[in-house]
Amino acid sequence: MTADPRARYPDATILPLDGKVPRIHETAFVAPGCRIIGDVEIGPEASIWYNCVLRGDVNAIRIGARSNIQDGTVIHCDSPDPRHPAGFPTIIGDDVLVGHMAMIHGCVLEDRAFVGLGAIVMNGAHVESDGMLAAGAMLTLGKRIGARQLWGGRPAAFMRDLTEAALAEMQLGVAHYVRNGQRHKAALDGAAQG
Repeated sequence: MTADPRARYPDATILPLDGKVPRIHETAFVAPGCRIIGDVEIGPEASIWYNCVLRGDVNAIRIGARSNIQDGTVIHCDSPDPRHPAGFPTIIGDDVLVGHMAMIHGCVLEDRAFVGLGAIVMNGAHVESDGMLAAGAMLTLGKRIGARQLWGGRPAAFMRDLTEAALAEMQLGVAHYVRNGQRHKAALDGAAQG
């Protein structure tokens, strides 16, 4: 992690807040148009795609290695309060897929979790390893998707267990986004130099 990544991402807003500077691993990809604010950490080979907002202004946001946050997604967290002294940080593990225009708020996505296009994950919700929230679904406050389960609907409910083939496809998606992020990063670096 570098102390101040703003120079590496001139077309993104990387904003320190209250003495907390976003920490972005040098191998990560951050697309132009992103807004990354405050107590945010992005791990190795992760990718944050065009026009995402990661606002760690009232609590922490952590994104693990090789995870991808696809275009237009908003990630926030929630402040501590008397009922929730730790508040609700947003913790995203390794190898997580987050689809375009998702809303991720004060929740935990364990390693290899999947959140579909346009889905919403609310405070205190938890998606266990290899769990999947379907496109357009809404995982409400405090709900938990078990390992290898698919949930869908608004509000989301259990649909079925995931097959080995579905899990393998999710991991192919992770590998694709790592390669594609590096491809976009190289193109942007080339454009900046040329």
